[in-house]
Amino acid sequence: MTASDKALLRPAIGLVGMMFLSACTSAQTTSSISPASTTVKPAPISKKQVYHYTPADRDCMKRAMYFESKRSSREGLMAVGTVIMNRLTSDAYPPTICGIVAQERQFAPGVLTRAVSEETVPELDAAVDAIIRGERNPEVKDAMFFHTAGLRFPYQNMHYVTVAGGNAFYEKRDRDGELQTPPPKAPDEYVLALVQSNPDPLSLIQAKEFDVASIPTTGTNQVVATNVPVPVERPDPTAIRPTTIQLATNQPARPPVAQVVLASSMTNEWMLRFDAGNATAPARAPTPTPSPKRLAAGTTADR
Repeated sequence: MTASDKALLRPAIGLVGMMFLSACTSAQTTSSISPASTTVKPAPISKKQVYHYTPADRDCMKRAMYFESKRSSREGLMAVGTVIMNRLTSDAYPPTICGIVAQERQFAPGVLTRAVSEETVPELDAAVDAIIRGERNPEVKDAMFFHTAGLRFPYQNMHYVTVAGGNAFYEKRDRDGELQTPPPKAPDEYVLALVQSNPDPLSLIQAKEFDVASIPTTGTNQVVATNVPVPVERPDPTAIRPTTIQLATNQPARPPVAQVVLASSMTNEWMLRFDAGNATAPARAPTPTPSPKRLAAGTTADR
């Protein structure tokens, strides 16, 4: 092969090599993006804040909606309930529904004590349940305040949003339009969960958990031993009396010696002597006999 022929083959060989490498690269790229090797990230799950309420909280909500809405319309009931929920989700008020309703000079006087005539508002319970499920009066927006409709006040921060159930609802905003209170959460950002009231701590003392007989046993090995030894009462050190130890001897035991009181009938004086008789019974002193009287000369004694 001549030099000119080799010079013509070199460009052809280089072109073939480039085409081969291009095919390998495209095949590798296609296999790397095959559906079998692709991963799909799951969509993030939105987390909602949970607010707990008790049956007592539901009753407080019901009472506030009943006494504050003038019992005129469902919109009025829902508007009052929306205000309570706006306060609950704001950081400026108590964390419970009853705590919010019981605040001084915030709701109608006697809202928690007066009688409720439910027959006058047949939709009351349904409205309360709707508030708990997350339904709101959309016209109330972020309002946390209301007063009787028709009243006028000179405050510049009262931004009215709607009138419902005989009340005018308003937000407190500054001159720039910003809320002056912590904003409430949107209804889709939280849920209400019912919890039962906590039991009386004193009732736990009589619960089954503290009864030894109710503890189950496994085979022959009991969890709690039932044959617990009874502790013996310790003697009182002050009640211990010294005892006399008598040594055994061949001599007969001598009877105890007792004191016997004697009296002299002549001198009317008391004398003591020791009697070796029975000393178990106390000695009784004899009655002293008085000495005879001496009569004066010329007198006689009575007989």
